Parts: sequence; structure tokens; C-alpha cells
Amino acid sequence: MKLTPVKPFEPIMTDHLPAGDKWIAQIKWDGVRMLVYNDGSDTELINRKGNNRTRQYPELWDTSAYCKADSVILDGEIIALVNGVPSFHQVMRRDSLRQEQQIRARVQQVPIVYMIFDILYCNGEWVTGRTLNERQALLKEVLIPNPHVQLVPSYTDIPLLYEVSQQHQLEGIVLKDLGSVYAIGGKDKRWQKRKNIQDVNAVVAGVTYRDGIVNALLLGLYDEDGRLIYIGHAGTGKLGVADWRRITKEASGMVVKDRPFANQTERQKGAVWIRLEWVVKVNFLEWTPGGTLRQPSIQAFVEMDPRECRGDL
Repeated sequence: MKLTPVKPFEPIMTDHLPAGDKWIAQIKWDGVRMLVYNDGSDTELINRKGNNRTRQYPELWDTSAYCKADSVILDGEIIALVNGVPSFHQVMRRDSLRQEQQIRARVQQVPIVYMIFDILYCNGEWVTGRTLNERQALLKEVLIPNPHVQLVPSYTDIPLLYEVSQQHQLEGIVLKDLGSVYAIGGKDKRWQKRKNIQDVNAVVAGVTYRDGIVNALLLGLYDEDGRLIYIGHAGTGKLGVADWRRITKEASGMVVKDRPFANQTERQKGAVWIRLEWVVKVNFLEWTPGGTLRQPSIQAFVEMDPRECRGDL
């Protein structure tokens, strides 16, 4: 029977760590969410967005090497480690490839590990209706860990695991109700995530538009030589529709001709440069190897001198 891809269960963000015996915590691995489908003959790897990534990860084609089940759907995260810490940048070097020759070469250059945390289907039977506790027990029975496949450990001391994730600069933790069934396509508080988020005050040096309304701010920090260095663009966060309309109106009177940044920007085309007057607080996950913010989220405008927005760039 050909297994039809499904949309995985998603956790919601939380600022508070739940307590009680029904909760466990797992490390939130910074990688690519991936479901492995094996119908008894063929294996497919499908990511969270429904895109096929089978070719990119030949280490996972032979499910019999890491799973005793005759047919199975597994849920987990594919990660690439750098100095023992997951690197999203590195795993994307594998995930973005399309040519066979490049894939074969990158298998050696960027080893991956599939961190499995759930099972949806086993030996011809859907197990999504079982509790997480029961599904974890089933995973332990059928999984055969190897260098490329590991079972994600679960912990009951939630505050301690969160502290460890911060100490090791990991993405965060996921909190799960042991009594929860697996809700295909669902997203609710039975699964929660607490991220380790950083923040920075950055200068707004440009904007981009969509349908006549500003939809993103181009951000920078001053380096030790006084140059404004581009660190990314942000169009999501806590600003509402009224805020973006206000920004659009005010930005129209702040336009300058020359690019304020000393370096090139990702959004050069369509960018409109503005006077260096605005400062915003931005939450972000981490710095990318290219010196930009990963997953920036605008929190608020900040009253401060833009020249005070400095970074060790």
C-alpha cells in the first residue's frame, strides 16, 4: 500500500514551562523536520512542507538498517553537527542539493543524524490514536540506533533540561503531554516549545514594499570603524497593520539616495534607503555564518541614538 504523506503535529510557542508528571521534555534539534515513509517496499522522505527529500539523504533509504518494522512512518529531525552542536546552516547544505554528483560528495562532507521522536504507522497499522507514552514504548521496540539514526531522549526534569539547552546554546526544548495522541495536521498546547531567543537593537536603514505598504525593515549595526553593516531584514513580529501604515507614511519623508550600508544586502532590488533615525528591538534565533540574523522578529521601536547600535561584526 502506497503511504500518502501527512502534515506533522506541530508544537505551539510558550513562555512558561509546564509542570506535572504528565509532561516530558526533549531537546529541540535545530534541523529539518522530516517524516520517513516505508510501505514495505519503497522508502520516501517528506519534509514538513510536503516536499520530497528522498534523494538528499541516501543514509536513510534502507529502513531495515534502523527499524525492525516491515512498514513504518517515523517523525523526527535531520541534523548536522558542528563541534557537537546542531548547525542549521550545515544541514541546509545537504537539503538544498538537487544533482546526484553533489549529493554523493556532500554525504561525506556533511554527515547527518536523523533524530527520531515519534512513530505514526507500524506494520500496517496507524498508531496515531495511541498515547505518546505508548508510541514512545513502541519506538524503543522497533528502532535500531546507528551512527545516522538516534532516538530522541525524553526527560522529566523540565527546568534542568531547559537550563542545559541554554548552556549549550541549543535551539530550545519541546514539551509534550505523555497522554497526547498524534494529531495529524494539528498544532495545540499538548505539544509546546520554548526557544532560547536572543535580541538586539538595530538601526533601520531601508525598507521594502508590497502593494504600496512597507513589508520589511532592513537592519544594521555599526562596526568598530563606524561603518553600518547590514545584518538582515525583518517583516514579522509584534507590529500590527496600523504600525505598518504609520511606518509607510513616515518612511516616505525619510528617503535618501545612497545606500547607508557598507556591505551588500540580501534585498538590494526594490529597497528604498531612509535616514538613520529609527531603532528597533529584534528577537532572533542565532547569527548565521554570513553575519545576518536568523528568524528575526520585530518587537518594538526603541528610543535611542542609532550610533549606539554597535556589534562585534
